[in-house]
Amino acid sequence: MAANRFEAGDGETVAGKWAWFVALGVLLIMAGGIAFGNLLMATVASVYYVGVIMLIGGLLNLGQAFRVKDWGGFIYWMLSGAFYAAAGLFTFVNPLLASSVLTLLLAIALIAAGAFRVWVGYRLSPLAGWGWVLIGGLITLVTGLVIAAGWPIDSLWILGLLLSIDLVMQGLALIAFGVLVKS
Repeated sequence: MAANRFEAGDGETVAGKWAWFVALGVLLIMAGGIAFGNLLMATVASVYYVGVIMLIGGLLNLGQAFRVKDWGGFIYWMLSGAFYAAAGLFTFVNPLLASSVLTLLLAIALIAAGAFRVWVGYRLSPLAGWGWVLIGGLITLVTGLVIAAGWPIDSLWILGLLLSIDLVMQGLALIAFGVLVKS
């Protein structure tokens, strides 16, 4: 038996909190606006965030290395954790260079994902709606190519722009959800 996504009464509980969703949405839009106002600082903030996550991951891997030191994978865990933690620390030492590396990796990932989606869309061509998959893939591919073409200069602002857009879109989504769940 498949579990329901919501239990009876959950809708009323969520509807009663609609204003909190709207308020959070407004705050996220304001944060996105602030980030739009200074894309370089938003880029640095996003790089620091990635750095913290990498540092935590590296430290956890180092801890795991000592938990399995009797196992043959000790060196793997130790090196993996050390490199990951070092990469996390590097983002704090030189956030602008780290943003350049992250931007290049983003461009490569978008180009690869876009090319794959174009191929999948083409393969789906006999089916209805295949064009949407192809168009989505082309947009992803072109986005990756544009980012790669502007690299490394665009590394100063592209991650901040993406963070800003994400904050605003999440804010709009929460406002819409809050208003619609109320009714």
